[in-house]
Amino acid sequence: MYLNSPATQFESLSLTTEPNPEEPEIEKAPVEVAFKSPSLPPSVGEGSIYLSQRGNSLAQQKSEELQKTLLAHRHDRQLVILQDFPDPDALSCAWAYQLIAQQYDIKCEIIYAGALSHQENIALVRLTNLPIQRWTPQTLKTKDLSSYQGFVLIDNQGTTSQLLSAVQQAGIPLVVLVDHHSIQGDLQSEFEDIRPYVRATATIFTQYLQTGLLALDTSINQHVKCATALMHGLRSDTNRLMQAQEEDFMAAAYLSRFYDAQLLNAILQANRSKRVMDVIERSLKNRIVQNNFSIAGVGYLRYDDRDAIPQAADFLVTEENVHTAVVYGIVHDEDDDELEIVIGSLRTTKLTLDPDEFIKEAFGQDSAGRFFGGGRTSAGGFEIPMGFLSGSNENSAYAKMKWEVFDAQIKQKLLRLVNPRDNPIQSE
Repeated sequence: MYLNSPATQFESLSLTTEPNPEEPEIEKAPVEVAFKSPSLPPSVGEGSIYLSQRGNSLAQQKSEELQKTLLAHRHDRQLVILQDFPDPDALSCAWAYQLIAQQYDIKCEIIYAGALSHQENIALVRLTNLPIQRWTPQTLKTKDLSSYQGFVLIDNQGTTSQLLSAVQQAGIPLVVLVDHHSIQGDLQSEFEDIRPYVRATATIFTQYLQTGLLALDTSINQHVKCATALMHGLRSDTNRLMQAQEEDFMAAAYLSRFYDAQLLNAILQANRSKRVMDVIERSLKNRIVQNNFSIAGVGYLRYDDRDAIPQAADFLVTEENVHTAVVYGIVHDEDDDELEIVIGSLRTTKLTLDPDEFIKEAFGQDSAGRFFGGGRTSAGGFEIPMGFLSGSNENSAYAKMKWEVFDAQIKQKLLRLVNPRDNPIQSE
């Protein structure tokens, strides 16, 4: 069922979901839009006129560049690689890219290596039939990668995907890179659109739609579901639109013509699992509070429960006299004893705290020069591979000792920024 009243649709946006905000936008000069997709009639579409009124010259320029790239890759087969734990922003934009690419006879497979563990992400994929596949590094070994002419990175720059190195080693070129996070490395892509000041990648893709790269049609069920997914991604990354910029609101207004408010409501009503509640309880028990920072290690988690960590951080930051919460744990794969990684999330309400700078300063870079984490306005995260110390957790004493070492090291790195005068590790 589709609701046609804009007022009714925007009322549905007041429901609570996990925040995922971004950074401020920059000013843009007015421009006349004359972009046309080869799949559309020669006249300028309604979305193009709408965007012309917005005066977004960069969006117009990038849409034209993307169109040229897609035209040059007609009939190709591509892999769309998402972060290991994709969020609504990544999921929706990958789907939008797939639908756009179909017009150029480009076949895309949307893949990720980790897990969908947040209840809203699971509901989004199930209720919309979003075409995503889980490819583990082991799965990748069974695939004939020579049949792919290119790969695409959306809402990430490869630093949060286990699949990137294998795809690069197979000699598959990076064709398209679209992201709204700060530049993470020196990737060379045929088409690149990285806008750290934009709140959501869904805003960027909605602008592509507005310029005519894809003419959304409410009579096409797949279009309505994709528009609903984009609205969810945009809403999630702007903290229920409370931290949205003008172009985010304009994108939401455009999507309001096509999305299904009842479907979005069903996605947002997904319940937390008992395991997520257990992790939140652990974070409450283990937290330490210093200088309005709440820091909590939650021990070992299953790979499928990884998204409980940001949900616990969302909860801790609501405590009185706390403006910033950091929650972390060791995430392990029960099917792969050697796959272990420290994963953490930061949430803050302090306007003067930059999560990206804070996390990069706290944890630094690996041997290849890549940062272990980063962030955007009010949110951030980090992932630290455990390398040689991975696995062997059947020995409970060893597992306990390993956690205590990582827990102490992470606290030390965080607390030297929170309170530089204190030494979190007391020597005898």
